[in-house]
Amino acid sequence: MQRRIAFDRLHNFRDLGGLGSADGRTVRRGLLYRSDSLGKLGGADWERFLALGVRTVIDLRYPWETAARGRVPAVERFTYLNLSIEHRPYDQAAIDPELDPWRHLADRYAEVAEDGAVELRQTLEAIAESAGPLVFHCASGKDRTGLVAALVLSLLGVDEDGVAEDFALTESATELLVADWAAAHGGRTPAWPGYGRAPEEVIRLFLAGLTAEHGSVHGYVTGRLGVTGATIDALRRRLLEG
Repeated sequence: MQRRIAFDRLHNFRDLGGLGSADGRTVRRGLLYRSDSLGKLGGADWERFLALGVRTVIDLRYPWETAARGRVPAVERFTYLNLSIEHRPYDQAAIDPELDPWRHLADRYAEVAEDGAVELRQTLEAIAESAGPLVFHCASGKDRTGLVAALVLSLLGVDEDGVAEDFALTESATELLVADWAAAHGGRTPAWPGYGRAPEEVIRLFLAGLTAEHGSVHGYVTGRLGVTGATIDALRRRLLEG
């Protein structure tokens, strides 16, 4: 199933539609997208993006990231939300190579799940309530974006294998993400050899931690985040077909 949408400067843009739910339904195509930074849009990419009919953009980055690296162009058709779900910045390129890399990333995701409860609730509510196609993104479209995608897909009834498969699709963009980093840092190589990687193990470890702490993703979302059953029902009505 080909869900990646090709752009010149965006490396990690894809449609979350087409994945199957446990109840036999399918995530609708053309309604929910995930991406790396839309601040890179321009030229032919901008026209390709507009053709998708996106109405809502959720930018998961810190405000200082949007100020330094740009955001989606401001046009009247877009509702733009900057919901910074991460509260403890860290330099992924400088992670100690001696650490267990996938455990380390999963632990950072667990921090985001705890610290960013307000913004994560707002993100899920916006996805459930928005009209028309929506895209959410961070810088590389890997970690913060991958966390949100995992929560949404789990609430839609996609099993862990499907969630992990979607997460790992970022691996096809790793080489380009590393090249972007090098171009922005004088041609240097990241100190951490796992930079830009997204193996299934990371998201599986994160989901296992949520389940151990809250019983399930649903338990985390309704308990820690305070998302209502009505919002989850709206999310499922909007994004599932069949």
